[in-house]
Amino acid sequence: MNQPVAPSLLAAQAWKAVGVARPHESAELHVLGQATYTDDIPELQGTLHAALGLSSKAHARISAMDLTPVRNSPGVMAVYTAEDIVGTNDCGPIIHDDPILSAGEVMYVGQPIFIVVADTHDNARRAARRAVIAYDELPAIFTPQEAKAAQSYVLPPMHLKRGDYQAAFESAPNVVKGQLFVGGQEQFYLEGQIAYAIPKEDHGMLVQCSTQHPSEMQHVVAHALGVHSHKVQVECRRMGGGFGGKESQSALWAASASIAAAKLRRPVKLRADRDDDMLVTGKRHCFFYEYEVGYDDNGKIVAAKVDMTLRAGFSADLSGPVATRAVCHFDNAYYLSDVDIRAGCGKTNTQSNTAFRGFGGPQGAIAIEYIIDEIARNLGRDALDIRCLNFYGKTERNVTPYGQEIVDNVIEALTAELEQTSEYRARRAAVEAYNATSPVLKKGLALTPLKFGIAFNVTHLNQAGALVHVYVDGSVLVNHGGTEMGQGINTKVMQVVAHELGLDLDHVRATATDTSKVANTSATAASTGADLNGKAAQDAARQIRERLTTFAIKLYGDEDGVPVQFFDNAVHVNGHVVPFPELVQKAYLARVQLWSDGFYATPGLHWDPKTMNGHPFSYYAYGAAVSEVVVDTLTGEWKLLRADALYDAGRSLNPAIDLGQVEGAFIQGMGWLTTEQLWWNPAGKLMTHAPSTYKIPGVSDCPEDFRVRLFDNGNVEDSIHRSKAVGEPPLLLPFSVFFAIRDAISSVGGHRVNPPLNAPATSEEILRAIAAVEFAA
Repeated sequence: MNQPVAPSLLAAQAWKAVGVARPHESAELHVLGQATYTDDIPELQGTLHAALGLSSKAHARISAMDLTPVRNSPGVMAVYTAEDIVGTNDCGPIIHDDPILSAGEVMYVGQPIFIVVADTHDNARRAARRAVIAYDELPAIFTPQEAKAAQSYVLPPMHLKRGDYQAAFESAPNVVKGQLFVGGQEQFYLEGQIAYAIPKEDHGMLVQCSTQHPSEMQHVVAHALGVHSHKVQVECRRMGGGFGGKESQSALWAASASIAAAKLRRPVKLRADRDDDMLVTGKRHCFFYEYEVGYDDNGKIVAAKVDMTLRAGFSADLSGPVATRAVCHFDNAYYLSDVDIRAGCGKTNTQSNTAFRGFGGPQGAIAIEYIIDEIARNLGRDALDIRCLNFYGKTERNVTPYGQEIVDNVIEALTAELEQTSEYRARRAAVEAYNATSPVLKKGLALTPLKFGIAFNVTHLNQAGALVHVYVDGSVLVNHGGTEMGQGINTKVMQVVAHELGLDLDHVRATATDTSKVANTSATAASTGADLNGKAAQDAARQIRERLTTFAIKLYGDEDGVPVQFFDNAVHVNGHVVPFPELVQKAYLARVQLWSDGFYATPGLHWDPKTMNGHPFSYYAYGAAVSEVVVDTLTGEWKLLRADALYDAGRSLNPAIDLGQVEGAFIQGMGWLTTEQLWWNPAGKLMTHAPSTYKIPGVSDCPEDFRVRLFDNGNVEDSIHRSKAVGEPPLLLPFSVFFAIRDAISSVGGHRVNPPLNAPATSEEILRAIAAVEFAA
């Protein structure tokens, strides 16, 4: 016989602090201009300013260097070279092949050679340009194609294979072969690279910097200064954007500022000018693909081979993990039975490329989407039908090439829902009718899906810690290892803690990420920030709640079968409703511990980098998008008319923040694939190194009709409140824009020719593809 549920239990079940839309915790500060970024921190008396002297050659030995003009420049206090680094001259995150300052051989245009410290930022920058440096130039490699031809790699190439690709390919009724180039992308964070180093007693150093990885900055600074990590404290309250560009590459700036500050025993700030930032730092890896795929007469893929070459730059940085994720995302949402997937990290005399939102996943997945697009056109079929035909299954055809079984597959249902709500079939017919009567303007339409694995590929990085303090007035302070870069991680973690303690959000505050509070943190990356740190904070808050529960029962007794409930800013125990601050005050007087640390490590992960096999991901996020564009075939100009996106955020912790993340990722990914072109001149200098020459999307590039929704789907894994990550996966949604543009170009030749469209699909690239289609048709 069912027992009636007590009213207090019903109220507790109805109350929640997670799963509800809440403003970003710093939203008001952002709007009022009161949010403190690193450059806003009041400067201490005696603060000096640093700038970096950069190489003007792509690959050369320094034969002579006269820094006298630099030292004699107005306001200059000191100049330091590699010889002045007392510790380790290295800022490489994995392989130690990335010097802080060049020690004699420069590897790209923009490589730092010396640090100049002056009384003002402008004086330091001006002085840095006055060095007289003589070079003996050496041969240089700039493109991934050149790197592959020369077998020039920063790491050994990797290879993943399953089944018998060659036999399957040779027996396939149809084959498609080709090449594709997809360019890189500048992170273009609003706040540039910056570090403020403040010497402390006993050779200590406080470094306040804009970084996604405070613990890595702590390690690099400690090594450069030749001290133990406990001498270095790194703090970051917030960043004005990171997008991966401040995961490893903030180390150069933190180390340089700290080296100067340690030498001079004075605070030193190093704030990169936008041009210097773009010249020095790495970007999203560009990829060169060579592929061959076998498929049957229905369009089902039976064999797939791809060889991907990345432009790694001059050092390894994070290219190995990026390539690994690209290999593990080549399948995207499709079952591939027999595969041969190779990836090489090409060594080039360019900036050392690094993390960027998606971290190789988008570069891996776009290749199979390009291939499916070609298969569909070869068969005269709608590409959506070919995509659906090749989707992963639920009970069979559900194991990835790297051996992970997919247990949460919702891609078919999600795609079907989007197909219906976006009116895809009717709009496809309307596009065809429009193109039949429009000789110059051509419309294109595409629906593309995504499957994205969530976790660091390196298993040990999937851990996090947190501290939660409850003060005597009932207010709560939380500190965790994640960094806030505008994505809302602090808001989500605050909601988790508030929910655990039954409090409204305004009772909880998050503080700056600080290596002296939570140690050995992982980078806020791989879309794991809320997953890991939310779980760690929940663990800490739960321990406090359990102590308060035990104490409340001592005071008020225990009602059989009715648990103590924390909700609506009160504790409900044995018929008593005790305001949370009142119980906390009594607990303090009774010497109950009101703070706790929390820890979380993602279970069930394993990965063998040699065999490229294992269970590297905790779960998968899914999504799909439909884009409709119009292309001017005379100018190559285009416009996104409408975009429909459906994203699987699980049980969203904060739907408002998650929707914003999807929208932002869509536009950022659209920029990568259409307008954001990186161009180096023949001497190897990056010429697109400022807003005047590098085109990110603006408000006018957003579609007037932009429909974004979250898919109703709880996570099958025990993630934080069954939510799913939302940082990186949505960046794959604008694949639909690229393929809609390709669809429009294809219509010029009656869809009989596969347009050779590379990314970014700039107006020039679109015109080139149109000309190729017209010639072939």
